[in-house]
Amino acid sequence: MDLKTTYLGLELANPIVVGACPLGTSVDSISALEDAGAAAVVLPSLFEEEIMAAARSAMEMESAGAGFAEASSSLPNPDGYHIGPGQYLDHLQAAKDAVKIPIIGSLNGTSVGGWTNYSKKMEDAGADALELNTYLLPFDADETGAEVEQRTIDIVAAVKGAVSIPVSVKLSPFFSSLPNLAKRLGEVGADGLVMFNRFYQPDVDIENLDVVPNLRLSTADELRLRLRWLAVLSAQTEMSLSATGGAHSAVDVIKAVMCGAHSVQLVSALLIHGPDHISRTLEAMSFWLTEHEYTDLRQMQGSLSLSKVENPKAFARANYMKMLDSWEM
Repeated sequence: MDLKTTYLGLELANPIVVGACPLGTSVDSISALEDAGAAAVVLPSLFEEEIMAAARSAMEMESAGAGFAEASSSLPNPDGYHIGPGQYLDHLQAAKDAVKIPIIGSLNGTSVGGWTNYSKKMEDAGADALELNTYLLPFDADETGAEVEQRTIDIVAAVKGAVSIPVSVKLSPFFSSLPNLAKRLGEVGADGLVMFNRFYQPDVDIENLDVVPNLRLSTADELRLRLRWLAVLSAQTEMSLSATGGAHSAVDVIKAVMCGAHSVQLVSALLIHGPDHISRTLEAMSFWLTEHEYTDLRQMQGSLSLSKVENPKAFARANYMKMLDSWEM
């Protein structure tokens, strides 16, 4: 079965992309993902805070060694100490040398200069595309929703002005008018949207009076939010769309593609089942498509987009009413 798709202008053998996760930190792991059938890999995000912290640590060590000759012998060798994004870029280059599938760099910046500077470095290191991980949490009561949106748009515009490779934007679902934001991102040059970023909620330790991180893997129930917005946005944009969060099985991938996804990112399912889960998923997809007499993946792509119904607004309202009546004991 022909499962080929086009995402961010990249011709992929199938729609399964490995999302940013620990599996992308090792070249051996990336090679295993390629062998299992992954069509592309998104590297874990490079965080600007980590880059700045590394630079500060290096300067502090250099200052400490300068004043005390005996202290310098206990400090790391400067030649082996990675300042800034060097280690990340070395890993990106090594991954590109090791595999044939596209490698997508991921970046989470804190300043426009940081976004553009490191995006360009990733391009120079050989990234086939970029994924901008715009993890913005507005805490300022004086900052309006429009200002938060404009921050995102300004970041994308700046990065597109700095690089020539495709750029996707990983969004949260919590914007007041996602279709309008998508339209404006397209106008400043975004090549694709990744839906959605998962906002990791901290837990509270009531015994130690502390706030603690508590990562939980996604479940298939989370896919529904992605399916809705894939169906809505695929009817209104020419940008590539990628689903991330909640896809665990062949059926999940098929649902996302039917709603308009050009790629589907797997993370939690691979952390649970390992890289071979990709080959099993692809095999199950091919079987389903054959059984349902599809000639290729593209034939079903977007078949459940809202563009396929005569009155999308009426369709959404009707679905809302049906949902309220569908609950059973």
